[in-house]
This record gives sequence, C-alpha cells and structure tokens, in this order.
Amino acid sequence: MRIDFVSDVTCPWCAIGFAALEQALQRLGSQMPIELHLQPFELNPGMPPDGEDFLRYMARKYGATAEQVAERRAVIHSRGTEVGFAFGPRTHVWNTFDAHRLLHWAGLEGRQRELKRALLAAYHARGENPGAHDVLLRLAGEVGLDVEQARAVLESGQYAAEVREQARHWQALGIHSVPSIIVDERHLIQGGQPVEVFERALREIAAGRAGD
Repeated sequence: MRIDFVSDVTCPWCAIGFAALEQALQRLGSQMPIELHLQPFELNPGMPPDGEDFLRYMARKYGATAEQVAERRAVIHSRGTEVGFAFGPRTHVWNTFDAHRLLHWAGLEGRQRELKRALLAAYHARGENPGAHDVLLRLAGEVGLDVEQARAVLESGQYAAEVREQARHWQALGIHSVPSIIVDERHLIQGGQPVEVFERALREIAAGRAGD
C-alpha cells in the first residue's frame, strides 16, 4: 500500500496528522506493508526569509483576532496531547522551502521520516526556524544524516526543481489544504484525523483491495 502524506512543516494539523498516522501504522504492524512518501506543500511560498510575526500573520491571512488564535491553539494543543505531540510557543511563521529540499534529499538517504519528526518538533514544540540553515544542519546531524552533504544540498539549491514539481503535481490534482493523505493514488483522507480514523480507513482500503 502506498501512502502519500502531503504537508507543510509549519502546519500544526500536519504535526497532529503525522503523529496519528504513524501510530496507526504501528497498530497495523507488518500485516500491511506500507510505502510512506512525504510530499511537499508550501502554505506560504512567498514568505520572506525573516518570516512574519505569528499573530500578525493570522490576522492578515485568516482575519483571526488574538482571542480566536488563543482558542484555536487550545484545541490544537489538546489534539496534540492525544497523539503525544507537545506544542510549545510559536511566535513566528517562516519560509519552509529549504526544509522541503532537505526532506527530499533525506528521502533519498532513507531518513525522511526521522527528519520530518525532527522538523515538526523544532518548529511546533520549540519555536525554531525550520528554514534556517543552522537549524536544518543540526537536525540533519541529530537524525543520522551526513551534515556536510546536507550543507552542500542547502548551499547549492539542489532539489529545488524537484520540490517545485512535486508541489505543482499535488496542487494540479486538487490538493489545496493540508494535511492530505492519498492512499494508493486513489483514496483521499484530509485533516489531522485521530489515530482510530486512520487505522479504520487503511483497514477498509486494504479489505477493498483484497476483494478486487
């Protein structure tokens, strides 16, 4: 079974959805072989390198007041707790294109899921800039990637074309919100769903495949 997980690093529901999906896959165990591919999506492709204040960003993009932001955060923190993901203070929003480039390379190196977890924790739990090269290099080293190779990728602009092409591909298929989970290139599950929802959906899809 192929699963494409389309997401952005600064999306809190993507952090929740990724944690829930990984737990669902653990529950399924070896009975259902899975190929998980992490696909890029930029919520803010035009975000400058120095980013934007979080409250200003929420007001500009969504028209949300500080009180509404606080209410949304409470819901997100609660859902995060359910899947074991601890949200911390997020005071800024940054550009994530270089993070996606490094994730693409990490996939070629067999460490994509590990780097994805590290990036989500760096931003959502500790408020770090997921587009800063020093942060990216530190995380690469922490998950077992070669830091000098990672530096070469970041400084050269390598995999920029591949990331843009992948992002265009999913947008052309109608993916305009994240997380979006596509199973076997046919079935769409959207949003940061609970573990049980992912598990049930994957079991039902697998049962349907067996009946084909």
